[in-house]
Amino acid sequence: TLHHTTNQTMAECAKKSASYTCTAPVNIAVIKYWGKRDTKLILPTNSSLSGTLHQDDLRSQTTVQAFQDLEEDEFVLNGKKEVVTGRMQSCFRLVREAAANMEGESFAPKDKLDTYRVRVVSENNFPTAAGLASSASGLCCLVFALAKLYNLPDDRVMLSTIARQGSGSACRSMYGGFSKWMKGTEDNGSDSVALPVVDENHWKEMRVLILVANDQKKAVGSTEGMQKSLEGVAGEKLKRRADITVPRRMQKIEKAIHERDFDTFARISMKDSDDFHDVCRVTEPPLHYMNDTSRLIVRMVNAINQEQAKRRCGYTFDAGPNGVLYLLADHLPLFLSATLFCFPNLEKKDDFVRNAEGVLGKESVLLEGGEGKEEEMVKEF
Repeated sequence: TLHHTTNQTMAECAKKSASYTCTAPVNIAVIKYWGKRDTKLILPTNSSLSGTLHQDDLRSQTTVQAFQDLEEDEFVLNGKKEVVTGRMQSCFRLVREAAANMEGESFAPKDKLDTYRVRVVSENNFPTAAGLASSASGLCCLVFALAKLYNLPDDRVMLSTIARQGSGSACRSMYGGFSKWMKGTEDNGSDSVALPVVDENHWKEMRVLILVANDQKKAVGSTEGMQKSLEGVAGEKLKRRADITVPRRMQKIEKAIHERDFDTFARISMKDSDDFHDVCRVTEPPLHYMNDTSRLIVRMVNAINQEQAKRRCGYTFDAGPNGVLYLLADHLPLFLSATLFCFPNLEKKDDFVRNAEGVLGKESVLLEGGEGKEEEMVKEF
């Protein structure tokens, strides 16, 4: 690790670069986050809860590397140089402030840290900005990698407060299994943190099936959409949701997860998804994230659950048309068969299911960290 290289001289360190590569998972909320009480600190109007997906299927991978000869921080996403957004800059600033205030050193002495800038190279193995929570995994991965680069302690609660300010839902990707993001009450956001509910080993029978109805970038992003929903009829619905509905559902769904009560888990997940999209529908102008394919997925799930006389599957839709189905392993063949029947995918049949055994995934992980990789990184550009 980088802080063990104390035998090197300052001149040698300056010629080299520090590098870490990390991965972070996608999380899909079953109790939705929609609306902010503070847009700068990214403080939500309500708490939320999500399941973390397996990184074999959906993940972001990010390499961060520090250089003294960069004029500013750089960001490359899926091979294309992008603008470092204000939210990303907040993450850089917060990590650097934490590094300056901690004991010990990172890749360079504290009085030299301000002379370094960071190049970030990130890629997703799934469509970006299509309603599959790419910002959550991407910003979580960025913060986690920066924390390793600057040798911050592996304090997931603390790191979640930084990731939250990059992308709200990113804080939940700090954990595997199921996790929750507490809305908090403090004006400075100190108690708006992500916490684990159960790890990925608690409910091993749980499976997740993602049905991609459209992998294109959505017309209205989540950040813009949720602020529009704070006004008028939608705002009234959101207030009741934040004050009454969500606190009750959080208690009930956490209990269902701990007790592995799938029927209750599925019922609450579907109801919360329906309520969320109802808020979007009455927003001015209306937000239509679901499409005809999405609605057919809902009909399919409801029809099978009714025919089985018990909830065998629970659907949820984030701010996008793609359906996420939570179900137990025993019922996966039934819903795969029904999906193939309702949505024949003849051209890409072999690719229809990336991983039929997709399960709840683990937390963010470090792939590698080291020094002197500047030449390799430059070749990527």
